[in-house]
Amino acid sequence: MLKEVTLVLATLLIAGPVTAFGCGNEANSCKIETGEYHIVLPENWEGGPAVVHLHGYGGTGAKVIGNKAFVEAFTARGYAFIAPTALPWLEDKPADWSVRDGWNTYPRSDVIFLREVLADVVLRANVDASRVLLTGFSRGGSMVWEVACLAPDLALGYAPASGGFWLPATEDCQAPVNLLHTHGFVDKVVPLEGRAIHSDEYDITITQADIWQGLAVWRRENDCPPNAADHKITDGLWRKSWICKVGSLEILLHNGGHGYPEGWSSQALDWFEGLEN
Repeated sequence: MLKEVTLVLATLLIAGPVTAFGCGNEANSCKIETGEYHIVLPENWEGGPAVVHLHGYGGTGAKVIGNKAFVEAFTARGYAFIAPTALPWLEDKPADWSVRDGWNTYPRSDVIFLREVLADVVLRANVDASRVLLTGFSRGGSMVWEVACLAPDLALGYAPASGGFWLPATEDCQAPVNLLHTHGFVDKVVPLEGRAIHSDEYDITITQADIWQGLAVWRRENDCPPNAADHKITDGLWRKSWICKVGSLEILLHNGGHGYPEGWSSQALDWFEGLEN
């Protein structure tokens, strides 16, 4: 079946990054039972690895693939780029991911949704399920931490940015993972130390957990020493990595705020490809 799908795709390819099998562009999402996603394939795609990227609070997969430069940084290196869309956390509210934060109104399990997205792209686009990098920004980054914790087998590598666990504090996870976390040193939206956010409308407070506390969970899960084994400082980037007995763990700090450092996509892919060597 996968060979047949690949042959069909080969007849549809055009020069440059392309969307697949009649859906996936900005105007026409790919729909499955639990939701929808967008996808862009590299030129001359015949199957291979994929990046699944989770948008921030209130975003959509369509908006993500509308950022051509961001997407092409991945497709130019031979990766399918997949951008799922979250659901509104309540009717008429912004799209949000089902992160464990003490606010239990989310309409679906996004762990199940993401598994079904991957099953769909494996079938339709010949994506290699053993070579998946899950990334996400802000609230999407928090969902990456959640997936890594609750469903560590979903991806080979996890590269969240500007988002981590929320309270109640996560104490342990299901299994070790490969995780590269990126954060702005002066991020005020998701501070490294965490912060509380109060809703007057619902009279509830939810709290972003301390990123360092979250990394301590991963050090325990991956059986890493308490001190980082390697430190690098170059061009406004601070990088710490631990030599763990299982999995891998790194943090990349940059001197900006709530965003990515320049060249982040290349750094994330270099790290991911190092996992396979």
